[in-house]
Amino acid sequence: MAPKTKRKCIADALEDLEPEQLEKFRHQLLDRKRESRVRRAMVKDKNYMDLASVLVSTFTEDGAVKVTEELLKEIGCHDVAKDLVEDVSAQSGGNGGATGGGSMADEVHFVDKHQLELIDKVSNAAPILDYLLFKKVIQQEMYDEIRKLPTTQRMMREIFSGCLKAGKHCKDIFYESLEKNERYLIDDLKNKK
Repeated sequence: MAPKTKRKCIADALEDLEPEQLEKFRHQLLDRKRESRVRRAMVKDKNYMDLASVLVSTFTEDGAVKVTEELLKEIGCHDVAKDLVEDVSAQSGGNGGATGGGSMADEVHFVDKHQLELIDKVSNAAPILDYLLFKKVIQQEMYDEIRKLPTTQRMMREIFSGCLKAGKHCKDIFYESLEKNERYLIDDLKNKK
């Protein structure tokens, strides 16, 4: 049997919620103050499958799992959040057992694991973009398009949705750039559990 997608894992977790819990989840999702906010029309009267699709299309698969876990905990559904993380870990090849502290599988790259924090907290994306261009992770055209974006958060989101999809090597170069240009942020994220 083929492994479930992260979208399906999220949908299964949301399906486990009572109707009033699902409504609380919707409200918490709308009340998020971070970038990548979800508009009311996107979630109003949507079922658990539609909500999972909105989460994945807004935050990417890895980001959607993190956001869903975070929101489930905020509404007091800790068991459902734990089950979601275990389900995703099992589907992504977690070695048959729970990983330490119920966290995601060890194979998750640092930049994927900390995507939301990086989008929110990187203070200057320009030198990071310069490095990605120099290392040929992005082409001049993409560089120019990203530089036009008005906020650092939008620039970072575009980096995640574009060139980092190419694989581990690109993520490694991105991580090198973060270590050079955002050393204190990276140190702080490394010390997080």
